[in-house]
Amino acid sequence: MSRRALVTGATGGLGLALTQALVDAGYAVRATGRSPVAIRRLESMGVEAVAGDLFDLGPDAVCRDVDVVFHAAALSSPWGPDDAFQRANVDLTRDLIAAARRAGAGSFVFVSSPSVYARWADQTGLTEDTPWPDRPLNAYSRTKGEAERLVLAADAPGFRTVAIRPRAIIGPDDAVLLPRILRLVKRGRFPQFRDGQALVELTDVRDAARAILLADLHRDAAGGQAINITSGQPLPIRDLIQRLGQALDVEVRTIAVPLAVGQALSVGADALCRLLPGRPEPVLTPYTLSTLAWSQTFDLERARRLLGYEPAHDAVRTALGVAPGLAAS
Repeated sequence: MSRRALVTGATGGLGLALTQALVDAGYAVRATGRSPVAIRRLESMGVEAVAGDLFDLGPDAVCRDVDVVFHAAALSSPWGPDDAFQRANVDLTRDLIAAARRAGAGSFVFVSSPSVYARWADQTGLTEDTPWPDRPLNAYSRTKGEAERLVLAADAPGFRTVAIRPRAIIGPDDAVLLPRILRLVKRGRFPQFRDGQALVELTDVRDAARAILLADLHRDAAGGQAINITSGQPLPIRDLIQRLGQALDVEVRTIAVPLAVGQALSVGADALCRLLPGRPEPVLTPYTLSTLAWSQTFDLERARRLLGYEPAHDAVRTALGVAPGLAAS
C-alpha cells in the first residue's frame, strides 16, 4: 500500500517539484494551493489537487487519512505586515500539527528556512547548532523560526517531525528569489557592497524536494532535527550577478555602495515604508542587505549523515538556464 501524503503550498515552485518527486516515489498525494494554473498542473500529475486557502479548507479536512504531512505553505517575502506572517507561518503550522496528530499521521516534515541565521555578519560553515541572532532581521525570519520550534517540539514516538532548511531555492517556477534579482540585473545596474565578495549558496529545487522526501523516508533517524540543505557550491555574489547578466545578454554595471550607506538606507527605508499608505516594499531592507553584503555558507554533514543527502544538481547552472524565462515573464 502506498504512503499517503499531504503537501501544502503545492502550487509554489518547491511544492510542484516536491509533489512530482513524491508521485515518482510511489506516494498517493493530496496537494493544496491557491494558484488555479498550478492546480491544473497538479491534476495532470494524477494527485488529489485541492484549491483554496488552508484556513478556509480546514486543517482537519486536508489532513484526513494521511500518513505524512509535508508543510511547504508559507508567506515567503522579505517584506510585509507582521500579523500576516504570524498567521500564515506560525498559526497555520500550529493548527496543522494538531490536525495531523488527530488524523493519526506518523510524520510531519516542515519546510523551514536558513533565514533564521540572517544577520549583518559573515557566516561560513554554518551548522544546525549555530545560534540564531537574538533579533531577527524581518518578520519572515522570526516567524519561520517560531514555526520550526513548534514543529520540533512536537516530535514524539509515533509522530516524528523534521525541519528542512533549503537555502535560496532555484527552479523554473521560482516566484520569490531569482525574479527579484533579475529585475535589478535587467536594469543593467546592481548595487555592490564590500566589493561583491559575499559568498552565496543556491539550492536546485530538485535537490530541495529530494531532501524533503528523504526526511520522511528517514524519519526515525531525523526525528526532532532541523537539517540545512544547499547545493554546496558557494560563489561570490558579484560572480553570480555577472553570469546572470551574460545569460540575459545584459551588460551589468556594478555600483559600489559603502556598507555604512547601505545600512543606513535599509534601516531608514524600512522605518519609512511602515508609515506610508499601503506600506510599499522598500528598495533595500535590512534582510536583503544581509544577503547581498555578507557571506552565508553551510556544513551539510548532518544532511549527509541522517538523510544520505548529496547535491545532485548544479544550482548555478540551473539559475543561468531558467533566468531568461523568468526574466521574460
